[in-house]
Amino acid sequence: MSVRTLTDIKLPLGKDESALVEIAKKKLGKPPAYFAILKKSLDARDKSNIRFVYTIAFSDQKQRREKEPLTRLEKAKRPQKPVLVVGSGPAGLFCALRLIERGIAPIVIERGAPVDERAAQIERFVQTKTLNTDCNIQFGEGGAGTFSDGKLNTQTHSALNKEVLETFVRFGAPEEILWLNKPHIGSDNLRRVVKNMREYIRAQGGEVRFHTRLEDLEIAEGRLKSVTIRDLRTNEAQRTEASALVLAIGHSARDTFETLLAKGVQMQAKDFAVGVRIEHLQRDIGFSQYGEAYKLLPAADYKLVYHGADRAAFTFCMCPGGFVMPAASETGGVVTNGMSNYARDGVNANGALIVQVSKADFGEAPLDGVAFQRAIERKAYEAGGKTYAAPVQTVGDFLENRVSARFGEVRPTYAAGTAFADLRAVLPTPVCQTLRAAIVQMDKRLRGFAAPSALLTAAETRTSSPVRILRDDKTLRSVNTEALYPCGEGAGYAGGITSSAADGLRVADAVYARFV
Repeated sequence: MSVRTLTDIKLPLGKDESALVEIAKKKLGKPPAYFAILKKSLDARDKSNIRFVYTIAFSDQKQRREKEPLTRLEKAKRPQKPVLVVGSGPAGLFCALRLIERGIAPIVIERGAPVDERAAQIERFVQTKTLNTDCNIQFGEGGAGTFSDGKLNTQTHSALNKEVLETFVRFGAPEEILWLNKPHIGSDNLRRVVKNMREYIRAQGGEVRFHTRLEDLEIAEGRLKSVTIRDLRTNEAQRTEASALVLAIGHSARDTFETLLAKGVQMQAKDFAVGVRIEHLQRDIGFSQYGEAYKLLPAADYKLVYHGADRAAFTFCMCPGGFVMPAASETGGVVTNGMSNYARDGVNANGALIVQVSKADFGEAPLDGVAFQRAIERKAYEAGGKTYAAPVQTVGDFLENRVSARFGEVRPTYAAGTAFADLRAVLPTPVCQTLRAAIVQMDKRLRGFAAPSALLTAAETRTSSPVRILRDDKTLRSVNTEALYPCGEGAGYAGGITSSAADGLRVADAVYARFV
């Protein structure tokens, strides 16, 4: 018998998922030889009758799931000069994995440290306020997403998204990400997963070089000739020719953006968003979303949008039971990000609450958006007392335009310290005005969102890249530099872990096509 599928199966809270197997057994008249959950979501529209909704597949025959092997590059055609992948975030790692499947062993260079060393470096920054500008929340193994929530839901509809999830599971992510409606790995699990990916790349003949920064490029007659990389531990520079250079540099590699622009690589400014992190008690978010049933459910999240007359505001990267993280990568700037572990069991919920900004706000030149971000981050540093403490204000005081004097129920989770400040001194006036209107309106959709004790922490500026490195739609190469491949979120072609990983796969296939 072929595989059968059942959709819209509803189970009440507390009902064990073994009931799904019993449903399959009843349909078949015997225990299924094959059973799988294909999708699981939560229907909370009626708070008096909250249910999980499933799609299942089953059969009376065992099923073999064999991935069709990719065509590998013939040994005679393999590039004589190395393929370099700059960056070990999801775009860079998945690009490297795909290249290996195609028979090309890449060299991955990463300016930051391996993930365990990186975690220790971040902790030193929290304790000593001494920032390592090459190894921090933004830079290091796994990219910025390693110290986030590991959310894998995406608004893209790429056919590669499923492969991305399956690859994460292959390297140690929870299998449930294959069927959950809102899958997440958790920062704690993600660290183990990226280490497994790194070791696999090395075992298959690739290289991963940490503490190694892309320093310079030689471009002649529209073609990449060589690159210069620097070992940050010895300060030794090495010039090497490359058959292809993949730029999976992340959204915070500002020095690399400057180098590329100086070398004539075409890029342009792009719109992004800035704002704050907003924290509530997780229990209050849970009660608002599910009523008393929240005690029986996973930590609740939210996704809210406000459409103002001039610009929109929205929540982003919401971290249930998480922490606000010190995410600076430049001396004299304060940046926030959100993180939660797999269990999502922290006291607070936090999410980015951000407002759209465009070239009308910051200018048309390629790096004007970078300058706009940097100005906000430096104001946040000053407002926090120039110690990397973050400026904070309660929602009640923010709405009343007064500096906070004390915390309410919500205590800050930002580990590098906080300082009460007027956020109008940090964020542009149009952003503050939009945030005020958005908070009031969002409270109508999520009761308690505008609670006076909720806490705003600035500045959330690294929501996406302010730059797009232009590439050809078909070849995925730079529009004016042969052998150069912009890739992932930093290059302006993705907006999260899953979409960045999928773009890494696409770019790897484009590199492979050079040698076929």
